[in-house]
Amino acid sequence: MAMHPKRKQRLWMVLAIVLSATAACGLLFYALSDNLNLFYPPSEIVQGKAPVGQRIRAGGMVKAGSVIRQADGLTVEFIVTDYEADVTVRYTGILPDLFAENDGVVVAGMLDEMGVMQADEVLAKHDENYMPPEVADSLKNPMKANKAAPPAVPAKTWQGK
Repeated sequence: MAMHPKRKQRLWMVLAIVLSATAACGLLFYALSDNLNLFYPPSEIVQGKAPVGQRIRAGGMVKAGSVIRQADGLTVEFIVTDYEADVTVRYTGILPDLFAENDGVVVAGMLDEMGVMQADEVLAKHDENYMPPEVADSLKNPMKANKAAPPAVPAKTWQGK
């Protein structure tokens, strides 16, 4: 039994639309994958699970005594910890007003070959009751195991590159 020419034409039209839509969705998802910011707690970064040279987000608590400001007033280096591991973060720019030691922070940027996070964005918590969900999750287990706060790091100066 042969298919009617009009029906055959509609079938090819529908098939072409479905294939075009599938190709468009595939290209869209491929383009968006480059802008994906994956979150890694410091312990996973230290274990080597975070990609080097790819944009990521990291979060935890700003370690007490670790904030070092360079003479230019814009460059700052600090340590983000999840109480299991520490990651050094280097940022050039104006820090949020709520940025402080022993407070939660999320940084976005790229991890360099030395394991230092070269941040281009720093987000601080917006009130005393809020912590980003990723940071809260990454801190849950270590906080239960180690209820005491970690020892403060002695102040030091940073010479920069």
